[in-house]
Amino acid sequence: MYYRKVFAWAVAFLVAFSAIGVASAKVTVNNDQQRGVQSIEPLNLAVLIQDDLISQVGNEIGVTKDFIRSLPQGSQVMVGYITTGTLQVRQPFTTDLEKAANSLRIPISSRGSSAFNPYVEVIEALRKFDSNGTNANALLLISDGLDTSRGFDSTAAGHTLDIERAISEANKRHVSIFSFYAPSVGLTSHSHLAASYGQSSLNRISNETGGRAFFQGTTGFVTFDSYFSRLRDTLNRQYARVR
Repeated sequence: MYYRKVFAWAVAFLVAFSAIGVASAKVTVNNDQQRGVQSIEPLNLAVLIQDDLISQVGNEIGVTKDFIRSLPQGSQVMVGYITTGTLQVRQPFTTDLEKAANSLRIPISSRGSSAFNPYVEVIEALRKFDSNGTNANALLLISDGLDTSRGFDSTAAGHTLDIERAISEANKRHVSIFSFYAPSVGLTSHSHLAASYGQSSLNRISNETGGRAFFQGTTGFVTFDSYFSRLRDTLNRQYARVR
């Protein structure tokens, strides 16, 4: 009987100790998450969305709003749409993150809103960054990345004149371009080759401006959740607050 009591006490102690350990771990994770948000320096961020992306992209507006709201205090955000060869600025740069988030709308998802070449509008957006600002500069391009303005040529994938100009403009203005791939209602929604060309272009413009491209393969579309998770990790490392 005595040994049974001792055994029971021992088990109870181990269970209690384990519970304390789990609680402690949860607190550590929560604290790490809070530090992760607070460790990013304020950013000047332009969010550009290609207007002819497939309709599923409209389901990701909520997580995109959440990302904007999660930016550190002092950040400035611009929201624009690339549509029919023009840049539609829905919200000029503002420190009101809630206002910027609420300026997002669902993409039109129509061939009539096709950009043909998103990089001309990227250049236009880059010129709206304040060259005298103290914040780090970043641009998030949500696009299929495909430039068909001068035809569909495999030799030009990732190396068109406007991509070269966009890279040059971004580096001159110290803007890192991050990109999310999503197919459009046009070629990239049904051609693996077109999708690979678009992703190659996004990968190049991001890599050569100090950013990063995110995509999930050339078929289908799931969610931006993993994109934003990896983007937050990248921003935490790249723009860590100096303590």
